[in-house]
Amino acid sequence: MRMRKGVLSVLLVALCSVSSLSLAQYAERKIRISAGVPEENPVSVGVKKMQEILAARSGGKMKLTGYYSGMLGGDAQAVQALRGGTQEMVITSSSPLAGLVKELGVFDLPFLFADEKEAYAVLDGPAGDYFNKRLEEIGLVNLAYWENGFRNLTNSRRPVGKLDDLAGLKIRVMQNNIFIDAFREWGANPVPMPKSELYTALEMKAVDGQENPFIDIETNKMFEVQKYLTASRHAYTPWLILYSKTLWDELSADEKAALREAAVEARKVQREANKSADDKALVELKKRGMVVNELSRQERDKMVEKVRPVYDKNLSAYNKEGPNLVLEAIKKLRAN
Repeated sequence: MRMRKGVLSVLLVALCSVSSLSLAQYAERKIRISAGVPEENPVSVGVKKMQEILAARSGGKMKLTGYYSGMLGGDAQAVQALRGGTQEMVITSSSPLAGLVKELGVFDLPFLFADEKEAYAVLDGPAGDYFNKRLEEIGLVNLAYWENGFRNLTNSRRPVGKLDDLAGLKIRVMQNNIFIDAFREWGANPVPMPKSELYTALEMKAVDGQENPFIDIETNKMFEVQKYLTASRHAYTPWLILYSKTLWDELSADEKAALREAAVEARKVQREANKSADDKALVELKKRGMVVNELSRQERDKMVEKVRPVYDKNLSAYNKEGPNLVLEAIKKLRAN
């Protein structure tokens, strides 16, 4: 009798599980997610984790496919495709989005974050939520903030260990006014240029240097055309995992929950992978013959002071709520 009751209990649990699965609403979906970086970038680690979680949650119905190295177009093109509802997802940094949500430019401000932990606390808190709401207003749903890494300076002319060493260097920067203004304040000659043209410009000496995370410098083989590396860590621009709001509104509540869960769970894995890859990239760049310089605290403070006008100019032009949330959160973190 007891055995029969045990068997019945097991059957009831199984039936309940099947019932709950059948109640979940999942359709057969093929979701494309594009990224401008190569598949070797730790972004792909996050995408793979998302694929695993979505497959498990949806019983294999939601299929996520990654497209790397700009296969579906550049970041700006992909973002427009999302807004138009012709592409599902894109992984892009905050910088290209500042043209759509101006105050996202706060994340481009030089030396904003002291380290990764500070950045995570801000992005995963109320400030990040604020920018998520602003993005939805323009047709983009941000599922999570991932790790892109701090940007560092390279050049082919001379070691840069202090502010004065930047004088006169032609530095390629993103097509972004904050970066242009910052390098100009530091005495360099900033040259805005698409990333697709960067390696050739360095090779042909059209520019002396550039700035990107260590991983980017290593995977794009910039050590072949750059001799000097400065671990400046002068800017931190996070990745955003964006979904088309038009297509998002077509999803069921279960599908939306699965996507959010997948992006957030993958965030921890991707951040850890990025930190590990960043450390390894720096070691590899040294092995490849790059001469590495560190900025002293004194020189870093000089650079921060030099870009005060960049802060003042941009913060005065933004809607105050988002940037204030960022700056107040940083202030509290440092007070503790």
